[in-house]
Amino acid sequence: MAASGEPGRQWQEKVAAAAVVVVGSCMTDLVSLTSRLPKTGETIHGHKFFIGFGGKGANQCVQAARLGAKTSMVCKVGKDSFGNDYIENLKQNDISTEFTYQTKDAATGTASIIVSNEGQNIIVIVAGANLLLNTEDLREAASAISRAKVMICQLEVTPAASLEALRIAHSSGVKTLFNPAPAIADLDPQFYTLSDVFCCNESEAEILTSLEVGSPSDAGKAALVLMERGCRVVIITLGAEGCVMLSQTEPVPKHIPTENVKAVDTTNEFSPPRMHALDGMKGLLTFGVSGERGMRDIGSPTRACTRTHCSRSTES
Repeated sequence: MAASGEPGRQWQEKVAAAAVVVVGSCMTDLVSLTSRLPKTGETIHGHKFFIGFGGKGANQCVQAARLGAKTSMVCKVGKDSFGNDYIENLKQNDISTEFTYQTKDAATGTASIIVSNEGQNIIVIVAGANLLLNTEDLREAASAISRAKVMICQLEVTPAASLEALRIAHSSGVKTLFNPAPAIADLDPQFYTLSDVFCCNESEAEILTSLEVGSPSDAGKAALVLMERGCRVVIITLGAEGCVMLSQTEPVPKHIPTENVKAVDTTNEFSPPRMHALDGMKGLLTFGVSGERGMRDIGSPTRACTRTHCSRSTES
């Protein structure tokens, strides 16, 4: 049952098509803050607990919405209290939930997170309902995807669902942005050919290319391999070192550096708006690629994204 079947659908059907459609995951974050991480088998006291809203897909969608893009989230949550709260959170961020589905067959995805005072963390993810988003759901949402300016997806839902989303968007002339996270070595070749922008980090690039990526120069070599597989634009993020990008029109790898900052918490789970730094970056990139507010040059949003990526991890 889609969340759109609840009160609110009639209002959503009257609004203009979303410029940004995100197909991906929603995770309820169960966060405990502690002075240090526990050892194996050890029980320790924490000093704070809170419940937040996460998931790569939803993080990226919220970031694009907060930047001013009209957005729609295609996802699946459980028919439970976490799922109900998540749908309400999306609505509060002015995100269309017309194709936010609910299921009784699995619980809403959760991430149990422990963060120490030093910013180190341990995370256990149970994907739950996210893995039940299927190709039939995507075909039902095709009306929203085909009218968007850009569609972004990741791999916290099944590869089959993300691939179907890419096919629908590509066949409709919609720009596609694919974030292969978490990465899988035997990625279907169609993910490359259907991606207008292929954006991954250095560890994901290593898994995908079997090349070591420890420097901007290494990232350039990996990006060339990914480009040869059919991507139109490749961006490899390098944390504090910025990113490396290239495209079919500018095939020479270009390093876009950024300022070094002190990392407080790489998950950014305890920093408003509780958004993973890389997910926030991809949300900004999606906003730029969509052409909202005149940002149509891929280089411009990418440079802005690298600055956001580094600065966001210092929020407290």
